[in-house]
Amino acid sequence: MAERPETLHRQLERGVLPRVCFIAGEEPLLQREAADAVRRAARETGHAEREVLDVDAGFDWGRLTEAAGSLSLFGDRRLLEVRMPGGKPGRDGAEALKSYCRDAPEDTVLLVTSGRLERSAREAAWARALAGAGIFVYCWPVPGRDMPRWVAERLRRAGLQADPEAAALIAERSEGNLLAADQAVEKLRLLVGSGGGVDVETAAGALADSARYTVDDLADAALDGEWTRALRVLAALEEEGVQPPLILWALARDIRVAARLAAGADEGVLQRERIWKRRAARLRNAARRRPVATWRQLLQRCHRVDRAIKGLPPGEPWEQLRALVSRLARAMAK
Repeated sequence: MAERPETLHRQLERGVLPRVCFIAGEEPLLQREAADAVRRAARETGHAEREVLDVDAGFDWGRLTEAAGSLSLFGDRRLLEVRMPGGKPGRDGAEALKSYCRDAPEDTVLLVTSGRLERSAREAAWARALAGAGIFVYCWPVPGRDMPRWVAERLRRAGLQADPEAAALIAERSEGNLLAADQAVEKLRLLVGSGGGVDVETAAGALADSARYTVDDLADAALDGEWTRALRVLAALEEEGVQPPLILWALARDIRVAARLAAGADEGVLQRERIWKRRAARLRNAARRRPVATWRQLLQRCHRVDRAIKGLPPGEPWEQLRALVSRLARAMAK
């Protein structure tokens, strides 16, 4: 039922502006661009009047019914936006949206925007009604394996002639962040100009690493056994001036929790260590993958690194951390 953003863009390029456009998803850049494209097409087709309804906890869905039935103030075509960030219209909202779609005004384009939707919401009657009256676009995240292709297309649309290696480099530096990749493409467009060529050396010289990391990002990469990425995150943290003791604390905390889980501790250890729900599953999986003896060895290594870095000159603590991160990542990759 849900289409990808490319389908909407192709329709708009052909001059087809759906009377109802429902745009939702999990990738903010793609959502923003799709909504902006609808707004631009609406202006170009004479929908000069615009009304925005922001759906919050106390929103009165009767306002949508009133807007649908009212005449344009100046006799112009209208763009009516319903911003529904939570993606839950409730019973009244669902009925109001279905009612609108049954008798959509000919002089109005309805643009409904929402954030992430569960599958049940994507298949709900109100979502099907919006799709049936126009188009339902869902903006999924771009998988890592598709990032080089996505970047290459952005470079092409920016008028740049880029080598595949340059696109791959931008994709790697962006770490799945589409906004960072888009900013990198724009920076290159300004540097080399439309029609200019971009090889890997040009891209490397123009780009700073757009990804910004936390100590949890480092621990996550190591726990996932992603040795190369973990060392890259560690290097970025060093460049950003993060202090080695903070990094060691984060690694030791996760190793300690994993050791306790592997030894049979209950879920309370996650709460006591203030492990966010998003990361709890990763630690549970890591604890199951290696025996408790491995975790205790890694924890002992943390203690040795802690004693060592307190008396080391600048620079050497990072060598100790690199060795620890490598050992953790390689243990998890087995």
